[in-house]
Amino acid sequence: MSVHQKSELGVGVGRGRVSRRGVVGVVGALLAVGVGGGVVAVLPGGASPAGTGTGGVVPGLRLSDAAAGLDLPWPVEGQTAVAVAGAGVLGLRGTQRPVPIASVTKVMTARVVLRDHPLAVGEDGPVITVDEQAAAEATAPGESTAPVRAGQRLSLRKLLEVMLLPSANNVARLLARWDAGSQEAFVARMNAEAARLGMADTTYTGASGVEESTVSTAVDQLVLAREAMKDPVLRATVALRSTTLPGRDEPLRNTNTLLGRPGVVGLKTGSGTAAGGNLMWALEVPDGRGGQGRRLVYGVVLGQHARTTPAEGLRAVLESSGQLVEALRQKLPGVLDALAGEQREWA
Repeated sequence: MSVHQKSELGVGVGRGRVSRRGVVGVVGALLAVGVGGGVVAVLPGGASPAGTGTGGVVPGLRLSDAAAGLDLPWPVEGQTAVAVAGAGVLGLRGTQRPVPIASVTKVMTARVVLRDHPLAVGEDGPVITVDEQAAAEATAPGESTAPVRAGQRLSLRKLLEVMLLPSANNVARLLARWDAGSQEAFVARMNAEAARLGMADTTYTGASGVEESTVSTAVDQLVLAREAMKDPVLRATVALRSTTLPGRDEPLRNTNTLLGRPGVVGLKTGSGTAAGGNLMWALEVPDGRGGQGRRLVYGVVLGQHARTTPAEGLRAVLESSGQLVEALRQKLPGVLDALAGEQREWA
């Protein structure tokens, strides 16, 4: 598996320095069509982001008009990014610099596997034989794993569930070997996909996220969250509360306990000593147009209670993300309704 800061605009980038390459490049990719009427992020106190020389304004970082109508309980530590489909970026907080992301890594692992081996809705996909390495790693100390057995034959869909829900590192590495022949070859595919998506501040060094050298930013992972939820199979998988393994009575439960809250439909936890608690989440809210439509909100919270314990980090990120989710669920529909006459392009 491993509160609250508010800028003058209510949409500031947060404390400290910001990577121009990461924030401007990635948010530019998120906002291919401009939103927010030219609103830009301003750092508290007028601090200038790294390399911008703009007196606190990050060029090109335009934010949703919806952000101005929200007063959200932003985490005071780590880094956070939130956006809403069809409206834009609601806010960034914290220094957007690459940090360990732990098992949030597995979202990219799943994306690459499904890109290489697409599944249709309801399809189980090819059957994969569990190798000796994955079975031996089932008891790896200090890792989150699943009790798979050598020679066990499981569908691709089942292995994706086992990897994403209880966050099984041994299954992530098994899928990497199956897909690319080796974990090293698979990691090259992960980094190529990250580059294609414009995730300039992201480096993957393994398929599971156990390596502290796998690093990213909240805004980079926000890009991935949007892409992940476009795949109906991946979207359905991360919404599951639990899954089962043949021959095992006890279910394997999803580490993302926010799924018990109204509207939460994913995505993935990650926790580790260096990483702290990390969570990529997705929330459905009424679209604010007076109809029955729903709109997705994407959020990424990184670095909660880092350098404590994985359990403490996970508890902290679920708590801080839960506060954000609840505030968005209560406040965002009304704000979107007020903006219903203005079409926005972020999806």
